[in-house]
Amino acid sequence: MKKLVLVSIVLVMMLALAVPMSSTGAQDKIPIDVWISFQDYRLDWAQNVAAEFNAVYPQYEVNITGGYSYETMFAQVAVAAEQGQLPAVVHYFEAATQDARDSGLFKPIAEALDGRTEINGLPVDLDDYVDPVIAYYTLDGEFTSMPWNTSSAIMFSNMRYLNAAGWDAPPATWNEVDAACEAVMALDDAPEYCWTFPNHGWFFEQWLAQQDALYVNNGNGREDRATEVAFNSEAGVAILQWLSDQYDKGYLYYSGAQGGESWSTVDQAYSTQQVAMAVYSSSDTTLYTEMGEEGGFETIASFMPYNDETGWTGNLIGGATLWLVDGLDPEVEDGALTFLLYFTNTEYAADWHKVTGYIAIRHSSNELLEAEGYFAENPNQTVAADQLDQSTITPATSGALVGGFPSIRNEVTAAIDRVLLTDEDPAAVLDAAAEASNTIIEEYNLLNAP
Repeated sequence: MKKLVLVSIVLVMMLALAVPMSSTGAQDKIPIDVWISFQDYRLDWAQNVAAEFNAVYPQYEVNITGGYSYETMFAQVAVAAEQGQLPAVVHYFEAATQDARDSGLFKPIAEALDGRTEINGLPVDLDDYVDPVIAYYTLDGEFTSMPWNTSSAIMFSNMRYLNAAGWDAPPATWNEVDAACEAVMALDDAPEYCWTFPNHGWFFEQWLAQQDALYVNNGNGREDRATEVAFNSEAGVAILQWLSDQYDKGYLYYSGAQGGESWSTVDQAYSTQQVAMAVYSSSDTTLYTEMGEEGGFETIASFMPYNDETGWTGNLIGGATLWLVDGLDPEVEDGALTFLLYFTNTEYAADWHKVTGYIAIRHSSNELLEAEGYFAENPNQTVAADQLDQSTITPATSGALVGGFPSIRNEVTAAIDRVLLTDEDPAAVLDAAAEASNTIIEEYNLLNAP
């Protein structure tokens, strides 16, 4: 009888302990908060991958929050840092690289990995990333942030118009664009304009890099901290002069929208066939290909046209990376690293490319897509990667590192606006933008330089 009582007591105690243990198990999940700068289908994709990760690694709970823009993410992070409420991972665009370094808020990926070849069973292979990505995000010999959405600037062409005008392939140079536009605009059913692009400073940077010209001094900020801009050079003036000439001829459509507001105006113009060609980001290769299918015309993607006078050296990457917040608890940091490796693995990098058009950032992902026959069936999706692969890696094509970059971009965007909408001299306008940009850099460095 005493044995039965004792056994009953033990069973009751075990059952009593079972409930809190189950409840505590759910509460003991290690939270990994991730902020990303998307609010559309790309956010949905990221959250779906996070859900799959949580199922595979039940000890972690990755929570992805979106809804920010690249620019507003700055303000959000600054407020969170003051309040001690930073997430584990922050999604910053490439122009924020110097600001991220100087903020003291982030730990370089290479430092966090500390030479490990695997984490939680996931292999670490930073050499698997494509060369332009490695070149941009390797700073002081150290890999800084985890690549994710990488793009380049390319061109999309409505071949219904180009074929009718006698062009079998999209134009490759500025002079060819001019010649193609002359033919397109002479058509009986010509579009309202020949071509367009978003008035965003990133495209100026691309045209500058194609000419192997620097954006800022000190080796584009890669040999030493940038102290002034270099974009008001002969190469920079050539860009503004060409755009001005195209606008004056009636070939270039410009809505007047600047920066982030200008992207949708290009989408609208291309999808409604108001223009025959659009210089745009490769991030929407899938979308622009579908625009053609839905509109009854063929879209062909091609390299971004370049200046005939200087030739082509290469193009820059764009997009953004995922930065690891410094000072995390060790188990949170390892969880964040595990998620970053999972999130950007071979299979997901390939799928991300299919869904969006962003470049497949891993060699292994491109090999997978090639083996599947995906590239053969979707030739537009190879263009951005080919453009970067054929680029010569120089300080110019590696991209600029400079503090206050987003504000400097705004100065360049405003300069393009002035050149297109007024009769002001492009060289004088660009000099004024350089002067304002140098003030931005000087003030930034006073606050942030060591």
